[in-house]
Amino acid sequence: MQEGSIYSAFVDGNFVLKFVGDVRLTLCTSLDCHINEALAKASVTNILIDLTQAEGIDSTSLGLIAKLSIKAGDANLGKPTLVSTNPDITSILYTMGFDHIFILLEELPTSIKDLKELPFVQESVDEMKERIISAHHILMGLNDSNREAFKDLVSTLESVKDK
Repeated sequence: MQEGSIYSAFVDGNFVLKFVGDVRLTLCTSLDCHINEALAKASVTNILIDLTQAEGIDSTSLGLIAKLSIKAGDANLGKPTLVSTNPDITSILYTMGFDHIFILLEELPTSIKDLKELPFVQESVDEMKERIISAHHILMGLNDSNREAFKDLVSTLESVKDK
């Protein structure tokens, strides 16, 4: 395995971390300091972690990546995107619950230059409530755990809607 290294870029509000080789705890101090510095920048709007060239990654490094996601959530940045094309690493990410705190992709997305922003659609408060209720009904239909998690919210929203 190739000795690990971590690369970083900050372009137009996008904070990118790229892990290469076998990333171990020897890089954790550097990673943690860099994460803190990057999140201190008010101009960060998106976070992408690229594991496509990672051959291995230890639990300490994974813990720091999870910390990055939690701090991003605290800063209202939304879920960071994490890309892994290595099936072994991807399996570990799912097993550890990273799919709850990251947008997990198993391939790199199309170039941002090829994408267009969705236009903003304005709707009434009642229409928005209906959309929220509908979306949660879909989630509830996926499994019993979701049904239990969202039943009170949906019930509350439906009772407010009927008033």
